[in-house]
Amino acid sequence: MSQPDLRDLQAFVAVARTRNFSRAAREHGLAVSSLSQRLKDLEEELGVRLLNRTTRSVALTEAGELLLARVAPALGEVDAAVDQVRGLHEVAAGRLRINAPPPAVDLVLAPMVAPFLQAHPRIELEIVAESGFVDIVEAGFDAGVRYGEHLAQDMIAVPLGGTQRYAVVASAQYVRQHGRPVHPRDILQHPCIRTRLSSGAMLDWEFEKDGHVIRVTPSAALIATHLGLAFRAAIDGIGYWATFEGYVREALASGQLVSVLEDWCPPFPGPYLYYPSRRQPPPALAAFVAFVAAWRKREGATSAD
Repeated sequence: MSQPDLRDLQAFVAVARTRNFSRAAREHGLAVSSLSQRLKDLEEELGVRLLNRTTRSVALTEAGELLLARVAPALGEVDAAVDQVRGLHEVAAGRLRINAPPPAVDLVLAPMVAPFLQAHPRIELEIVAESGFVDIVEAGFDAGVRYGEHLAQDMIAVPLGGTQRYAVVASAQYVRQHGRPVHPRDILQHPCIRTRLSSGAMLDWEFEKDGHVIRVTPSAALIATHLGLAFRAAIDGIGYWATFEGYVREALASGQLVSVLEDWCPPFPGPYLYYPSRRQPPPALAAFVAFVAAWRKREGATSAD
């Protein structure tokens, strides 16, 4: 017994999904008459009617529903396998646009940029730093970077790095003159440097210890949207500043800044690269995902040493 032509099965699945011959024909680059003939050939080959057609609608018969349920996933696997094999010979090229919050750009993505572009010189990488939430699909980005609590469920998420933590810092001179807070609420007695997000919001400072979470809203001696300004203000003794530890690690090591409330600032998971779930991501994005995996493996090995 002969088997149906694979192209006839693909034509059937396209019509069954769209319930529209014209739309399915456009997707496959066929004339409507050619698509209709393929469906007719398939029905004759199988000896059953698969579609009930009128001038206004297309509906699946019971046999059509059964065939769609079994054939559509199988054809999807075939397409995925073909795309994967073709991709082995593709050189990653083109534009890759990533949206990420500034701390993730500065502390996680920035060290990756040069090695990635050296490995993939035909990729044009664009990274947009934005603190507000963005619909990456609507805004035309290939991928985004966010922390775990803000990831949508329909996205594929890939860890970008290890753990991070916040640090509350002030100049050594300020701490000597005005004292060191020993509890998060002690911060309320000090002038602070606060950051306003691009959305206009200013987040409370959150502390955690032994499962106990405390949020405080400190008074602002300075409100900054620019990291360099906030850093300089902390160095100059304006008050306490809560920021990612990565921004102030060198200043802490040199003694320019002093960290307080360390026991209330536990580490937390680093950011994730996320992108829409799809059968085969674009070559440039696939190359970056593979690069991130290799980078994390290498960084993990270095840390272990």
